[in-house]
Amino acid sequence: MNQVLSGLASRLFLDAARPLIDSRIAASSRPFDGGEPFRPYPSSRLWSVVHYGVFVPRLPDPYRYVNTMTFIGPTGTEAFDNDELATSDVRGLATVLSSTASNDLHHYAGYDSRTDCDFAADGSLLRWGDDLTLTIDGEHVRVAGRYETFEVDLDLQLTDQVSYFVRTPIYQHLSLLAPYTGTIRDSTGSTAVSGLGTFEYARAMGHQAAVSKALPSALKLPVDLFTYQVIELDERTQLLLTDVQARGRTACRLLHVRVLGEETSVYEDVTFEVTAWDRPQTDRWGRTMRVPQTMRWTVRDGASVVFRIDATVDSPLRFGHGRGYVSAYSYDGVFRGAPVAGSGYMEWVDTRSIGSR
Repeated sequence: MNQVLSGLASRLFLDAARPLIDSRIAASSRPFDGGEPFRPYPSSRLWSVVHYGVFVPRLPDPYRYVNTMTFIGPTGTEAFDNDELATSDVRGLATVLSSTASNDLHHYAGYDSRTDCDFAADGSLLRWGDDLTLTIDGEHVRVAGRYETFEVDLDLQLTDQVSYFVRTPIYQHLSLLAPYTGTIRDSTGSTAVSGLGTFEYARAMGHQAAVSKALPSALKLPVDLFTYQVIELDERTQLLLTDVQARGRTACRLLHVRVLGEETSVYEDVTFEVTAWDRPQTDRWGRTMRVPQTMRWTVRDGASVVFRIDATVDSPLRFGHGRGYVSAYSYDGVFRGAPVAGSGYMEWVDTRSIGSR
């Protein structure tokens, strides 16, 4: 019955209400105007969840990618909440995930935002314990990760090329194209990195803000499939691929194309397929999830195929993207008639397949 009710609610919002209030497509074709600062709202009961993210694909082996994925406050969704990490009031839970494809370079932890963290009200300086510091000044984002097995330093230059995944009065989620330079340090030494990254910010009003105890699963928002993938085609071209579903209804299935200093566009005729499944993954709480082994994306503009790739997940799956995982994959295909191949970054959550041993 809970699945039926949440399915009806998803259909009502995604099919009827969202097209009337979500301006993400139009806003993704205009330069970003800055708006208000990227605030953390750590004690707000209005903006109850905030997300900062920095994602860098196409790194040299063995790293492949490095990600910095954070939440301040629980999301109130099936896909992203690990309430077991909270010590008392779940509304104070903050999390950090950072990883690469190399060896044991993987950090995932929960923090109490009231005692473990230090968040400047304007978002200029953000600290999650001694592990992660973000410095944001409007033109640059600096990432300093000091984890048990590796360190990350990145300096990202923010552009006005923006992509919106959601833009409604109660939830906004954006990504800015951001060229970067930096270093990754581990037991093997220090490696300089550079390329096209992405800086993300999101804030949302959520029903979890009303109570200190974690909502039961039946009352969480039914986001049950999520994949977000980033491809750096070349030194100037970045692709963002998303497929988000709630009880079989599509919340976001888009391709954003960003060419540095030039094009920013979005395509809506997108098909995503898992063409083969890998063995299920089991998390620290004994929950199993199916994960893809091979995938296919197809994007059309009218009768023309703009983009098509086949991809194979070929790096370790790192837990902590909510209930799911991050990884890297190898792909080949075509983009606007030209052959393409390389390495992409993947986030994957599929709570439709959640089980316990």
